[in-house]
Amino acid sequence: MLPGLEWMVWTGPTAAVFIGLGLLLCGMAVWAKISPPVARRGFLRIETDRGDRLYIGLISAAVVLAGWIAVTDLSMWLALACAFLVALTIGLWG
Repeated sequence: MLPGLEWMVWTGPTAAVFIGLGLLLCGMAVWAKISPPVARRGFLRIETDRGDRLYIGLISAAVVLAGWIAVTDLSMWLALACAFLVALTIGLWG
């Protein structure tokens, strides 16, 4: 463990989320180097490139998950599927 970070509780799922986000960002950086992003206007009504849509999709997925926890007691797997669909929809057509 790094010094000064003993107060943090890193569980397996927490580590997986942060490792996944890091890999996603690295992958997006490589993709941007190979094929520069092009801004376009989708159903969000603002001009966005794929990095913008990724950011908006991740924030929207977090809002869906937080709202799901606040409003219902249904399965978290269903919440995760809904959040993934929201992020995917924004990424593809936003």
